[in-house]
Amino acid sequence: MSIQSLTLPALVKMGRDKNITGVFTSTKRKGVWVDTSPDDFFNRVKYLALALDSLGIKRGDKVSLHSENSTEWFVTDQAVLSIGAINVPIYTTQPGDQISYIVDNSESKAYVFSSDKMFDGFKPYLKNHDGLITICLIESSDNDCLRYADLLEKGKKIDEENPKLFDELSAQVEPDDLASFIYTSGTTGKPKGVMLTHNNIASNVQYSIPRIPFNIEGERGGKLLSYLPLSHIFERMLNYMYFHIGYPVYYIEELEKIKDDLIAVQPIFFGSVPRLLEKIYTGVQDKVAKSPGAKKKIGQWALGLAKAYDLENPPSGVGALKLKMADFLVYKTIRQGMGGKLIGIISGGAALAPHLMNFYTALGLKCHQGYGLTETSPVLTVTTENAIKAGSSGRAIGGVELKIAEDGEILARGPNIMKGYYKNPEATAEVLSEDGWFSTGDIGKIDDEGFLYITDRKKDIFKLSTGKYVAPQHVENTLSRSKYIEQIVVLGAKQKFCSALIVPNMEAVNDKLGSISNENEFSKKVEALIQKEVDHLNETLPKWEQIKKFALIDDLFSIESGELTPTLKTKRRVVHEKFKMTIEKIYEDFS
Repeated sequence: MSIQSLTLPALVKMGRDKNITGVFTSTKRKGVWVDTSPDDFFNRVKYLALALDSLGIKRGDKVSLHSENSTEWFVTDQAVLSIGAINVPIYTTQPGDQISYIVDNSESKAYVFSSDKMFDGFKPYLKNHDGLITICLIESSDNDCLRYADLLEKGKKIDEENPKLFDELSAQVEPDDLASFIYTSGTTGKPKGVMLTHNNIASNVQYSIPRIPFNIEGERGGKLLSYLPLSHIFERMLNYMYFHIGYPVYYIEELEKIKDDLIAVQPIFFGSVPRLLEKIYTGVQDKVAKSPGAKKKIGQWALGLAKAYDLENPPSGVGALKLKMADFLVYKTIRQGMGGKLIGIISGGAALAPHLMNFYTALGLKCHQGYGLTETSPVLTVTTENAIKAGSSGRAIGGVELKIAEDGEILARGPNIMKGYYKNPEATAEVLSEDGWFSTGDIGKIDDEGFLYITDRKKDIFKLSTGKYVAPQHVENTLSRSKYIEQIVVLGAKQKFCSALIVPNMEAVNDKLGSISNENEFSKKVEALIQKEVDHLNETLPKWEQIKKFALIDDLFSIESGELTPTLKTKRRVVHEKFKMTIEKIYEDFS
């Protein structure tokens, strides 16, 4: 497959004439969907770009962007890139000190934020950033910041006075220019600024298009939903792809209302992380369990077929007929609850458990997963309908080479590999070889047909005192199959056996146990229920990976409380420190 060497604005603009819906983007704001046409979108990009140029932001300058997903986010992105400046996205959940570090380390000339909610955390640090231009996209009570609407008006006047200026500025931007510094959230230490060029990302978009699980031409009137943060390269790359192929993108307002948004938007596709798919899966099971009489029996029968489905060996004959009947009676209704027009889902960010991939495929959805990192722009592999194996992340996309190092680490090379970490040559040298191979930090294997399997993060694998090595993510994915387990962190480094910290799914637990007024009795029953689940799922694991003891944690691990990164990866070091006494108690009788 041949691809073009493109800047990101050129890549996006190629989708303008392909869009047949009249909506380029739509943002849900205060419960109302606000549509933006292709003409409006590109005019705003032009006007904001000219206004930024007039403020002294030039080619190679950095602009920090701190906002929820929205049309304004992408207008800003395209405006910044159109004048050769560099977009430095910031997660909405990052605290003020980290924002200050990123703004300082990246040497940003401007800080663009959506509202006071975003600005409040960083505002106390503003005094440390002399000359920093602050721009508000939506609304703010701060009178010192520049306003998005005012800048659009300013840019419009500049365009009227000099209609050739925007094209002249855009023409100076080259595909090999830096487009973005993305600061890895990191499970340890300070974040590192990953330097990505226009072509790093544009090549990844073009090579990923053949892996989209829907017919680009046949579904051109379809809508695409965006809920993962645009500050993360996975969702951002997907959005560039959506624009490039001419599909409208709909940005949700609150994750808690995504079920309503799925029904309202009726998307044909969206990118996800396993956690949401697991919650939908659990929700379907609970709904069936609460159904009355015959409806419950039919639902349980249909879900039983879906759970037993094997996407590598789909049923034929009588089995296929049963699946067809289950689809008519149950699966169709489940799909209606997801909008009714959904064709496919792509999962990234973490391994998608095989049972989820099988389950969603049985429902009639093309459920795939990809693998990659921020440093790889991000996609390295993706499964497809005709190239899929449960538990595998699929085969390498075009342009990407993969190999396994002697210690099992996955190495990658291709046009999508980053230029390095900003102002950090030592860290760059640790992961990038002279001949272009990037060390991913993940352990895995590649089978004879080129399918990649990720075992775990290299730094997460630990050794028991017995000498056995344990890949905790594999164990966690296995135990997470229980609808009564919301979150789990597996422990055991230098210990005789594996243990775990488990956060129960209290909604499912309460449904199972019913009302118990005695708190002590309730706690014992919860522990017994989780123990039963652990015992059952332990049977599928090798003896040394089985969970021998566990402790229940009351509160969910979260980004805000510090146990999760913005991409929902577990900060194991933080968990170990925060629950040190609990962990010590687990092992105190076996020391």
